[in-house]
Amino acid sequence: MKVTALMNDFKSGLNDSVLLDFYVDKSLVEPQKKRYIALLKEYLDKFGDEDVSILSVPGRSEITGNHTDHQHGCVLACSINLDIICVAAKADKTEVYSNGQLIAGVSAEDTSFDPSQKHTSAALCRGVMNRLEVNGFKIGNFHAVMRSNVRVGSGLSSSAAFEVMIGTIMSYLYNEGKVDKVEIAKYSQYAENQYFGKPCGLMDQCACALGGVAYIDFEDPSNPIIDQIGFKLNDYGYSLCIVNTGGSHSKLTGEYSAITEEMGQIAAFFNEKVLRNVSERQILNNLKLLRDNYGDRAVMRSLHMIRENERVMRQRDNLKEGNIEGFIKTIKESGNSSFKYLQNVYTNIDVAYQPLSLALMISEGFLGEDEACRVHGGGFAGTIQAFVKNENVSEYKKLMDKVFGKDACIVLQVNNHGSDRVL
Repeated sequence: MKVTALMNDFKSGLNDSVLLDFYVDKSLVEPQKKRYIALLKEYLDKFGDEDVSILSVPGRSEITGNHTDHQHGCVLACSINLDIICVAAKADKTEVYSNGQLIAGVSAEDTSFDPSQKHTSAALCRGVMNRLEVNGFKIGNFHAVMRSNVRVGSGLSSSAAFEVMIGTIMSYLYNEGKVDKVEIAKYSQYAENQYFGKPCGLMDQCACALGGVAYIDFEDPSNPIIDQIGFKLNDYGYSLCIVNTGGSHSKLTGEYSAITEEMGQIAAFFNEKVLRNVSERQILNNLKLLRDNYGDRAVMRSLHMIRENERVMRQRDNLKEGNIEGFIKTIKESGNSSFKYLQNVYTNIDVAYQPLSLALMISEGFLGEDEACRVHGGGFAGTIQAFVKNENVSEYKKLMDKVFGKDACIVLQVNNHGSDRVL
């Protein structure tokens, strides 16, 4: 459909039901309508009144499975109703604008690795397109304008959503939408690892691509077992609140690395590469030797991983059964373990600065027994998550914004589409 026709349909309210389906919350329909119209106008101004596709790729939130994936464990994650939206069409020459900025150096004629583009968005585009072509899919040049409300640094995977968007553009423009979403996630991970130059697992890309709640088992990281669960948080009267407490991850690489290194030391003691193949009983039976050689923190972090892995599987069953009480209880257990045993809520670099700890303390004082909060993502700085009853969300947001700044608290719902064509 032409750009101007799509704009008129949005203005007339013809697509309101589509927007509600994607964004869940009725209060978001009008703001999203304006957002889509603005993006279509941007495309019209840059490229003219062409036949286009409108695409969406959401951010993600980890629900349970804190620091389990790098030990080949299991994770429960969900797509959220913050997303990258894109207007795209086939073209003779690739021109991509992301949040108003041109991404130069992208062409379907040459998708080889260019070391000068490391750590750029162009590298991600080239890497995803390369893997699609290598695996037998069609690629081609395109025009695209994108806008994202997945905040960078929020722990909601803005980079993974961008990578998946490139794969989704290629899928719908050149492959009739038939590229499997898990394959797009794998190609996105490859692009980030090999072209962009950042090591990462597959959880973020899978969660952004799949939609809804996804149980992901990384026992074989190259071929994860994925179980999609049709769970709608809003059906049970809850919202997911992400609170950005501030702080930078830039000086925390050593803290994150230490978690992997310490877990690896315990695994190596049992002649294993990862903790997935080590049992709690093995650790407890060798406790003195492990403490003497690797210290108490390494032992506690390893026990956290093993027990957290079990919690993920229990949480999967809770959601399949609609057991919201069990779900909330397990979120609390996960948060408690992350704080006390994984110890990724604050850093020893500056013990006087503990915004995540403060946010959890304030949240626990506000939330009821049927609500829960925990550290979100990698930890040490950044965000917490809270599952809040809908009737309490307004007051909770007001409280957290007062402490951490305007719009520090983002109110979310589960997006069940994942990477998809909107129109």
